Amino acid sequence: MLVSARVRSFERVGRAASLALMLGLVLGPVLGLFVPAAGAQTASALDRIATAQVLRVCTTGDYRPFSYREEDGSYSGLDIEVVGQIAQALAARVVFVPTTWPNLMRDFTAGQCDMAVGGVSVSLERQKQAAFSEPYLVDGKSAIARCADLARFTDLDSIDQSSVRVIENPGGTNERFARARLKRAQLRIHTDNLSVFDELVAGRADVMITDTSETLVQHKLHPELCTVSADHPFQYGEKAYLLPRDDLAFKAFVDQWLHLARANGTLAAISNNWLK
Repeated sequence: MLVSARVRSFERVGRAASLALMLGLVLGPVLGLFVPAAGAQTASALDRIATAQVLRVCTTGDYRPFSYREEDGSYSGLDIEVVGQIAQALAARVVFVPTTWPNLMRDFTAGQCDMAVGGVSVSLERQKQAAFSEPYLVDGKSAIARCADLARFTDLDSIDQSSVRVIENPGGTNERFARARLKRAQLRIHTDNLSVFDELVAGRADVMITDTSETLVQHKLHPELCTVSADHPFQYGEKAYLLPRDDLAFKAFVDQWLHLARANGTLAAISNNWLK
């Protein structure tokens, strides 16, 4: 009798489960619910990369020291070297997909590339549409100006004056920071990120706010320009690689590569080469 009672109990549970599944399949689409099919899995970029043996990488190519497009069309920089090694770990070759800062998120979410690199700053706005790898660099917003004007510009308040001409590149976190934090300064958007520092050197602008890492590199390229508040950035920031929002497998792979590269010194060696 005890065995028969247990069998009847299991049968009732089984019928209830079957009914729940049937109701879910029938009512799910009606109610706008997602009911995954048994064994269904979202395809990962890992599978596509393994099949095609190609890692597609969006990058602007205008942001030293992370990504720079040379005259011959090749790319160089910290992030370029990193993705080259990630591609090797995937037994794939890198194909770079040119983009711009204003179009970066549009191109990425349209599926034109598997990841985006080139000094991409972590932001909550970008996080709404995509995922980020583990950060590989802690950075922050500082300013760069002519060295002769360093006594004039000591902090954000001294920059935010009606007589100060601030210049920014469009579409990225630099422009958003300047628009949010500067209320009095004259703000001009310069569409060519490669020549924006020439505007400072020529005296056609006074200050640019950008990531501290870029100000240090540009000081080496343009000795007449100096960093303002490099030791105390105006805002905390991180650099990471932009990844598809719902692709957990691919994110796990990139994060694990960064973890191992950090542990065995590979990441430090690459970073020191470009940020020394």
